[in-house]
Amino acid sequence: MAQTSRRVIGTGDSRAQPLAVPEHLSYIVIEGVLGVGKSALARLLARRFNAQLVLENIDENPFLHKFYADRQRWAFQTQIAFLASRYRQQRTMLMRDLFHDVLIADYAFDKDRIFAHLNLSGDEIQLYETLYTIMELNTRRPDLVIYLQSSVEHSLKAIPLRGRSYETNMSSDYLAALHEAYTYYFFRYSKSPLLIINTENIDFINCSDDLDELVRQIVTGRHHGTMYFRRNHRGLNTDVA
Repeated sequence: MAQTSRRVIGTGDSRAQPLAVPEHLSYIVIEGVLGVGKSALARLLARRFNAQLVLENIDENPFLHKFYADRQRWAFQTQIAFLASRYRQQRTMLMRDLFHDVLIADYAFDKDRIFAHLNLSGDEIQLYETLYTIMELNTRRPDLVIYLQSSVEHSLKAIPLRGRSYETNMSSDYLAALHEAYTYYFFRYSKSPLLIINTENIDFINCSDDLDELVRQIVTGRHHGTMYFRRNHRGLNTDVA
């Protein structure tokens, strides 16, 4: 069956043919470890697609500063606060926006569980799982998840640039564990079509050609299973697993 499209967009290159957003892509999520550029890419794609943009309210968590100072003591409070905040945002996503056909978010609701299993244990993780399971039933499933891979070294370099003083206490061991948890989760992810991008040699923020190629892949690609977006000696290409 041929894909239908709802809107014609430009790619940033006046010489390029306009591309259309497929009807089945109404909710696109950008994911990855901190500092990889999720929010920046979400903003760029939202402008390209004239989409509604949803950004995570990280700094509104009242326990976050305490968590980075003493992870063991404040992990549960921090995680429950994030779960409640993310769930509230997810509920608003269920309401139709009359001015936008596409919704782009810089996080997936599932990410909450990644952090929970990294930081909680015993009775706390059991209580968390009970709450998460109830809430997850009332959240919207993404039509496409874009997972931005990066290295621990990249995250360490990005932390000072983010301007969040409490993150300066983050240890390299914790970052390494976080990267491992993300890798474990998304290499087994099957809820939605998944596009995995290694960002080490791709710069969507400062290179318009890279962004144009990603836009082209989003609007023309086959969105099923796990897809890989790579750069090789001939340029950018995509593979489907």
